[in-house]
Amino acid sequence: MAEVKHSRILAKKRLTVTIVLWILVMLSVALLMLLGLGIFSLPMSPDDSSSYDLTTYRRMASKRGRGLGYRGEQWTEVISWEPRAFLFHNFLSKEECEYLIKLAQPFMIKSSVVDSNTGKSKDSRVRTSSGMFLRRGQDKIISDIEKRIAEYTFMPVEHGVGLQVLHYEVGQKYDPHFDYFLDSFNIRKGQRMATMLMYLSDVEEGGETVFPSAEGNVSDVPWWDELSECGKSGLAVKPKMGNALLFWSMRPNNTVDPSSLHGGCPVIKGDKWSSTKWIHVNEYK
Repeated sequence: MAEVKHSRILAKKRLTVTIVLWILVMLSVALLMLLGLGIFSLPMSPDDSSSYDLTTYRRMASKRGRGLGYRGEQWTEVISWEPRAFLFHNFLSKEECEYLIKLAQPFMIKSSVVDSNTGKSKDSRVRTSSGMFLRRGQDKIISDIEKRIAEYTFMPVEHGVGLQVLHYEVGQKYDPHFDYFLDSFNIRKGQRMATMLMYLSDVEEGGETVFPSAEGNVSDVPWWDELSECGKSGLAVKPKMGNALLFWSMRPNNTVDPSSLHGGCPVIKGDKWSSTKWIHVNEYK
């Protein structure tokens, strides 16, 4: 009897060990699946993501599928109906913002404006930033961002110009202007109808996007007390890394909207990185 009882105890112990090992194996498989799908990631090293090179960002994007990094909770805020303007919170991830800056940084040159008489680019004191253009669909990360813009705007990717990355240092600004064309040369090529302005960095003070001709009570915004003097000259949006501001330069009846007049306030403290996507009425070639 003692031997039988001892055999039963050994059998129970073996069964318990087998069950524990089976559970550990299943948990390991589940963890590997989550890592492979990009739903879960292991803790990073003490070095933050700012030390990544471009190849690291691209490798991360190829593993995760659509989009690089974690964007957090996304929601849309109506900023104005005249002009039609909407703020998309967490439109870009921190990693996507850093990638665009790193990609553009070596190629930045003095920004220019469009000459309303000739339709060509020219230097102007109304715009003192530096910038550069990326090719449409230049790589997977850019292509994913452009597809996201198309989904949010309901406009085909082919109607957008390549992303323009801009950098504003202290004192630099862009005086109020229209994004729609006023010259016959560019209008023949295709009118601009909307702009997606993505903020790639936070700005300590200044650097707001301001709409001086916007209708309504411009002081109703919750961030009114944080605005610079320039920002309080109209309806203003503060730059915040990852947020994107969509505004329409044309009304639904296909006429240009003068209330879309907008400018970039001077940066007072810190610096400002942003990326602009102009969207045309027709396919942009």
